[in-house]
Amino acid sequence: MKYTSDIAFTPAVKALQEKYRSRSGYARMEQSGGWQSQITPQLEHFLSSMDSFYFGTANDEGQPYIQHRGGPKGFLKVLDHKRLAFADFSGNRQYISTGNLNENNKAFIFLMDYPNQSRIKIWGTSEVIFDDKELLESLSDPSYGARLERAIIFTVEAWDVNCPQHIQQRFTVEDIDKLTAPLHKKIKELEEQLGQDQ
Repeated sequence: MKYTSDIAFTPAVKALQEKYRSRSGYARMEQSGGWQSQITPQLEHFLSSMDSFYFGTANDEGQPYIQHRGGPKGFLKVLDHKRLAFADFSGNRQYISTGNLNENNKAFIFLMDYPNQSRIKIWGTSEVIFDDKELLESLSDPSYGARLERAIIFTVEAWDVNCPQHIQQRFTVEDIDKLTAPLHKKIKELEEQLGQDQ
C-alpha cells in the first residue's frame, strides 16, 4: 500500500528506520492517515502569517539547490486545495531555481516560524510562469518595493508539521516592536510624570 509520506520515506529511508527502531511509530502514523496531501484551512492560516520560506529544487543530475524567498506576509498564496503560488521577484539573476525547474519539476518548500518554534515541510512539483498577466497581478503587492519577474506555481503532493525540538526562537523587528510597545509607553508616561514633579 502506498502512503503520502512515501514521497520522503523511500525504501532506503524505511530500512534505516527499521535499523534504528523508529519504523513502527511511523508505520502507525501512516496507517492512521499519515501526512496531508491537500491544503487545509490550518495550513492556509499558517501561510498567511509567513513572510519567508526556503525553496528547494534540483537539476536533472540531482544536484540540490536551496534559495530563500521573502516578501510581505502571506505572499505565498493558496490558489486552490492543491496549488500554491508566489511572486518571484528580481534578484541576483542567476536563475538557478528556474533552470532547475526546466530540467526537473520536483520542488520543496520549507517554512520556519521561529517565534512559535514551528516548521512545515511541503513536497511537490513546480512550474515557472512568465506571461500570465492576470496571475502575476493577483500575486503582486503594490506596497512591496520589489519588481515582479515571474510567478511560480507549486502543486502540493504531501506536507508535514515537524516537531519543535531544537528550534531556537528568533524575532523580527515587527515582533520586537509589538513586545516592547507597552514598555516604551510606560517609560514615556513615567518620564512625563517626572517632568511634572520637578
